[in-house]
Amino acid sequence: MTRAIVLLSGGMDSLVTAACAVSECDEVCFLHFNYGQLTEKKELSSFEALVNYYQPIQAKVINYSWLSEIGGSALTDRNIPVQKGILSSSKIPVTYVPFRNAIFLCSAVAWAEVIQATRIYIGAVEEDSSGYPDCREVFFQAFNKVIATGTKGEIPIEISTPVLHKSKAEIVQLGIELKAPFELSWSCYTENDVACGVCESCLLRKKAFKTAGVEDPLPYRN
Repeated sequence: MTRAIVLLSGGMDSLVTAACAVSECDEVCFLHFNYGQLTEKKELSSFEALVNYYQPIQAKVINYSWLSEIGGSALTDRNIPVQKGILSSSKIPVTYVPFRNAIFLCSAVAWAEVIQATRIYIGAVEEDSSGYPDCREVFFQAFNKVIATGTKGEIPIEISTPVLHKSKAEIVQLGIELKAPFELSWSCYTENDVACGVCESCLLRKKAFKTAGVEDPLPYRN
C-alpha cells in the first residue's frame, strides 16, 4: 500500500499534483501552511474545499506565522510591493519566500515518519514558472539525500514532483485529464475575493489556460 503526503496550497500546481497523488497512491494525506501570506484566508478556504472534494484520510494545517515576522518577501511583507502587469524579468522575483519549500518539506518528512508515508508530493514547477531557487530539480535531489541521512530509515521517503518539468499549459491539460476541480483552486498573490488578474501568478495562470485552449473557471477583476 502506498501512502503519500501532499503539500497543498490550494493553487493550480498543487491541485494538479494532488490529483496525481490521488490517482497514483492508495492513501493520501493533505498538508497546508498558513504563513502570513497576503491570501492566507483564501488559500485556506481553497484547501478546505479540496479536502472536502478529495476526502484524504488525514488533513492538517500548520501555522508558520514567523515567516511573515521575518518578512523578506512580497507575499509576507506589506512593505514590499507585488509586481503587477508584467511577468518578472529578474532571476528571483520579490515573491520568493526565503527557503519556504525546505521549511514545508521538513514538516512533511516528520509527519511521514510518524504515519509511514513513503511519498511527499509537492507542486513545484521549474520549467515555466517564476524562477524560485527552491523549485529546481537539483534542490529536490539534494533534499532527498537529507531525508535519507536525517531520518530513522525505517521506511523509504522520497519527494515526488510530478509537474516539475511541465509548462503551465501542460499542467492545465494534465489537470483536465485527471478531472481536477480548477474552480476550487486559487492563484492570485494579493486578493482574497476576486483574483486581481494582473499579478505574476494570475498572468501565468491566464496564459496557461489560454495556451491549453481551456476556459479558466475563475473570474478576474482585470
